[in-house]
Amino acid sequence: MLPCFKTNNVTLSLNSSETSKWLDAHYDPVANLYTFSSCIALADLHGDGENKLVVGDLGTGSCNMKLKVYRGTGLMSENTLLDLPTGLVSFLMDQHEPRTPAIAVASGPFIYVYKNLRPYFKFTLPPLEVNALEQDVWNQAREDMIDPLSLKEMLEGIRDKADVPLSVRSLRFLMLDPQDTEAFVNLHKAQPIRRQTVITCIGTLKKNMADEDAVSCLVIGTESKDVYILDPEAFTILSKMSLPSPPTQMDVTGQFDVEFRITVACRNGNIYILRRDSPKPKYCIELSSHPVGLVRMGKSVVVGCAQETLQGFTQKGKKLWTACLPAPVTTMGVMDLPTRGFQAVLVGLANCEVHLYRDKNLISTIKTPDVVTSICFGRYGREDGTLIMTTKGGGLIVKILKRTAVFDDRDSAPGPPLAQSIRLNIPKKTKLYVDQTMRERENAVAMHRAFQMDLSRLRLAAARAYVKALESSLTPMSSSLSEPLKMNAVVQGLGPSFKLTLNIQNTAACRPVMNLAISFLYDESLYSMKTAFFKIPLLVPGLNYPIDTFVECLSDKGISDIIKVFVLREGKSAPLLTAHINMPVSEGLVLN
Repeated sequence: MLPCFKTNNVTLSLNSSETSKWLDAHYDPVANLYTFSSCIALADLHGDGENKLVVGDLGTGSCNMKLKVYRGTGLMSENTLLDLPTGLVSFLMDQHEPRTPAIAVASGPFIYVYKNLRPYFKFTLPPLEVNALEQDVWNQAREDMIDPLSLKEMLEGIRDKADVPLSVRSLRFLMLDPQDTEAFVNLHKAQPIRRQTVITCIGTLKKNMADEDAVSCLVIGTESKDVYILDPEAFTILSKMSLPSPPTQMDVTGQFDVEFRITVACRNGNIYILRRDSPKPKYCIELSSHPVGLVRMGKSVVVGCAQETLQGFTQKGKKLWTACLPAPVTTMGVMDLPTRGFQAVLVGLANCEVHLYRDKNLISTIKTPDVVTSICFGRYGREDGTLIMTTKGGGLIVKILKRTAVFDDRDSAPGPPLAQSIRLNIPKKTKLYVDQTMRERENAVAMHRAFQMDLSRLRLAAARAYVKALESSLTPMSSSLSEPLKMNAVVQGLGPSFKLTLNIQNTAACRPVMNLAISFLYDESLYSMKTAFFKIPLLVPGLNYPIDTFVECLSDKGISDIIKVFVLREGKSAPLLTAHINMPVSEGLVLN
């Protein structure tokens, strides 16, 4: 638990607004941390159940590159790095007790492995193939068979036509001014030519078990368009895969000995998916703009693009959704809470905001004092839901998720309703469906004509029935403009006696209706009524007039019938309106 953090610069308590889902645990604007999400990790380095923050600090870009470890809010240790770090991961490399993870830092062509915060091993990428023509030209220069000017012309010709790129030495030589070429050749001509690539991204892959404390392999992407999987103990290359373009970001899932997927965002703007026993990409996702962020959430891949959009794809590259963002994406991360079964995507934006997305729905927004450059969510110290961010100005922000925080799946951003984004569960096509589809295609014109004919007949029959009902006043609403009436009936009781209530209303605007009467028509062998005909008082517009009468059931056979109600006008033979009342079965006679 992190109750309250203090620094020499800023002190922030955990008292935040009641509406906030996060506790402001710590903010140090002058922490001098310059890093990205790929160079930050949380790991239990000493096996004491307390996670530390491990950061690969870029420093100024040319010096002061360091590996820093934070405990709480204080700097616990730091190690100097020889080159800029391109990635940092924590992984378990063996089964030895105590189970403490190692830290792997990718820098240039090397991977520096730290165990117990001490240098443990350095892995070097294998050298690349050297261009044979380039090798021959430098051999001639070493034997003084050609002068530096001829060497430069020959190397320029090789660079334009050769399939194998030139080495760094040759490229640096071609950049020199003519007066400096001779000294450069004399200095380097006796040394062998080497062509070395560099690491662009790094990840981890479980070896043979999916447990959280299982041994993991290192997965590295290189500038030479290759992806290597390294053995965690011997650091030998277990597998090598090729890509059409240099990788920039990657996400790894699965186990090396069973099945795995490596999702790689490349410099050509595409995303490739590598699988086990396949040296080439299995699927390709073509984007409309370059990817600047890549995370995996469940079985979907979420990509942040340079055109201020967030896009979701399936594992096979099918596009699921697109969400527009208010500002360019600076970094992305995954918010995973296994105890709550909750997963979401954290997106840092250039407008000093961090958006929390679940699928395409924006469920929370975090305001930050500066632009966020790296995001890491997980267990820090002994607190599970900790969000750690670094800013563009070198600041460090630590927030803790409240235990009472609840995220609504509804989209807080304006737009279409949530139901519109729910995918329909469409069943698979059956043989009967395919046969019916072919039949409809072949007989489309005849089927349409038959449908139109049946529809016209149905409309005609409905219109005739409606006109007949109006002419014979068989509807519970009057069609007369002079006496606009509406009537409904309610039957109460179990029998043999029933109470029949008629509600009559004058729907005219301002004209009353008078001289009306009500008559009942029924089967006299089944029912009897004391009064089958009575007059209605004057009906004022808008008021409801209830008229009660009692009906006695005479049959003991458990049958029922219809009672017809007519509203009549003096001097007219046709009723103004008619109602048919379906009488219930008399329960009293059945029981007797």
